[in-house]
Amino acid sequence: MSSERGAEAAGAPATDDAASSRRVGTPRSSDAVGPVSPSVGWGVLHLFCTARARPVDVEAVVAAAKDAEAAEMQVISFAVLGHKADVGLMVLGPDVWRLRDFQSAVQSAGLDVVDSYVSLTEVSEYAAGIPDAMREARLHPRLPPEGMPAICFYPMSKRRGDVEGSNWYSLAYDDRKELMYGHGAVGRTFAGRVLQVITGSAGLDDWEWGVTLFAAHPDDLKECVYVMRFDEASARFGEFGPFVTGMVAPLDVVLHRVLG
Repeated sequence: MSSERGAEAAGAPATDDAASSRRVGTPRSSDAVGPVSPSVGWGVLHLFCTARARPVDVEAVVAAAKDAEAAEMQVISFAVLGHKADVGLMVLGPDVWRLRDFQSAVQSAGLDVVDSYVSLTEVSEYAAGIPDAMREARLHPRLPPEGMPAICFYPMSKRRGDVEGSNWYSLAYDDRKELMYGHGAVGRTFAGRVLQVITGSAGLDDWEWGVTLFAAHPDDLKECVYVMRFDEASARFGEFGPFVTGMVAPLDVVLHRVLG
């Protein structure tokens, strides 16, 4: 134990550095636990926050993001359009404890989390044979993509129902695979215009997948979702949750624009 930790444990006042670490949510060594990591891929956390319920320490929020990035996390920040939130934060990386640390830090700094989504990067069971480069891009994406400041997020599931032919999970694997191949072919028509990051959340959150779309223009997002809904896999079996839309920018820029 260092002399500073010993002094703190003995009841001496904490140093300024120690107080700063606690303020932005960085765990002390005595709080440290081993990482909790997916066996394949990364953990993904979407946080949707309000920034006006109480004072926000902008420097502390930015410091929390830098701490996360130093711990091999990626932090994508965006200003949210509409009433659902003010600030959106997508955080991903190998240790889900680090995702929790980041959440604690931004909450301590004054952002109030009004909604969230938990998922994992994955390669679909229907894409098991894709080239290594494509597999790596899905399991370990590098975000945000350059030149694509428009963003939207929504959760979705595949339909279960009593009507004959409406339950995705009652279809044979080969039938589902064929439908997903067709769905993927439609998605690939937007290559270069829209980057689709699809993460799995069955058993982790209320829906089965989280979908994060990046594009150069908001209407690219609109057209992509609209066109893909006509695909049979979506038209017959897709269930969509609420959409959150915004503009990607560096975190300090997002906070200053949102807070005015």
